[in-house]
Amino acid sequence: MASPEAFPQDKYRSYLHGDGEQNTRWRFSSYPNYDVENKLFEQGRTKIWPPGSLGEEVQNLIKTWEMEMFHKVDRKDYKSIDPEKYTFSLNGRKALTLEEKWKLGGGYNSLLQTSLPEKFRCYNPADETVDSAHQAFTTAFPRSFALEILEVYSGPPDIVYKFRHWGFMEGPFKGHAPTGEMVELYGMAIFKMDENKKIIKVEFFYDRGELLGGLIKGATMDTSSLGEPALNCPFLRNTG
Repeated sequence: MASPEAFPQDKYRSYLHGDGEQNTRWRFSSYPNYDVENKLFEQGRTKIWPPGSLGEEVQNLIKTWEMEMFHKVDRKDYKSIDPEKYTFSLNGRKALTLEEKWKLGGGYNSLLQTSLPEKFRCYNPADETVDSAHQAFTTAFPRSFALEILEVYSGPPDIVYKFRHWGFMEGPFKGHAPTGEMVELYGMAIFKMDENKKIIKVEFFYDRGELLGGLIKGATMDTSSLGEPALNCPFLRNTG
């Protein structure tokens, strides 16, 4: 495998390459490549933050945090957060430690927690692993699911911001045919940082139905003859 220095820096994310990542353990055994997502982001964003602005700083921080949460598997490799202090909560639920978040399957599972009865769950985090969840969403969004920060209401140490996530459903999702339509999700978040500029508390507030509703609009498919895409596919493993 090429050394970290062989890769160009991602202009929106830190802690991907360089000396500090020489021994980083990556979920899919390689450095995530965000070229496709960055292209979607630049084509579809509605706000361009001036260089050096608070908005740009926050946007890059959140993209970096998201990358580490999805792709790094060893707590010692996290650099945007303090793993010992870190907690995560969704829509006012009880805050979870990093280990508790991992037990839920991390990534999409922690972000899509629900109190709905199981029979009403078109996506059930209780039935998904971190790998199956990643596979489901990267298949539905082959051009990735981009993030932009729309407003920043306060800066560090207590960051409050409004965000937009979007992508095009160009692949199937849980037995529903692709629609080709844009799927968007809006929400708010609070990130608290400590004196070392490490994230120690994350709170998200949004309606998960905005995302899932757009993914089950397509016709129901006969999935009996469909094979599962392999997770060793370079494209799937390198998207967030």
